[in-house]
Amino acid sequence: MKAQDTRQYIVDAADRLFYEQGFEATSFAHIAEAVGLSRGNFYYHFRTKDEILTAVIDQRKAKTRQMLDAWQEDASPAARIGSFIQILTTNRAGIMHYGCPVGTLCNELAKLDHVARDDAAEIFTLFRVWLAAQFTSMGRADDADDLALHILMRSQGVAALATAFRDGAFIEREIADMNDWLQRQHPDTPLTPPEGDATCSSSP
Repeated sequence: MKAQDTRQYIVDAADRLFYEQGFEATSFAHIAEAVGLSRGNFYYHFRTKDEILTAVIDQRKAKTRQMLDAWQEDASPAARIGSFIQILTTNRAGIMHYGCPVGTLCNELAKLDHVARDDAAEIFTLFRVWLAAQFTSMGRADDADDLALHILMRSQGVAALATAFRDGAFIEREIADMNDWLQRQHPDTPLTPPEGDATCSSSP
């Protein structure tokens, strides 16, 4: 296996473990075991767990940007926002077991007062700016940021309660309600649920 492929394998494994176990609870040994590397070979790629965390955050941000770019191909701003709402369904199984990958990591790093906490929170900023741009395109420039924060907050709340109750029906009811709310923000804009939604590990 090429060094670049091995490094990517480590980052992917760490991303999954940080999500499922938490950053603090995941050790170097856990990640090395997941990828089947000796400590020596592992240290060739990463010297510290914080270096791995930086790589994981960078990868999540890159995947988020790719997802947002893909959503731009949807026909209308309302449909693009609908794609954002729909990731609660796309990632429902993971959310019910482990929570939102973005929210859980940001919360843990904030509690640890970790130096990477602001870097991780930039993923939320990517969503916030993108959502505000969609609401602006819907003719809601004056309150676009408020609306973006509202839908972002709502999705995080749904994810948190879905983790607590592990209730898939609750998620679906909330998604329907969020789509109804979205339609009321611009009644003249049809909301057409996209087909083949993109999936991203950094979804809220």
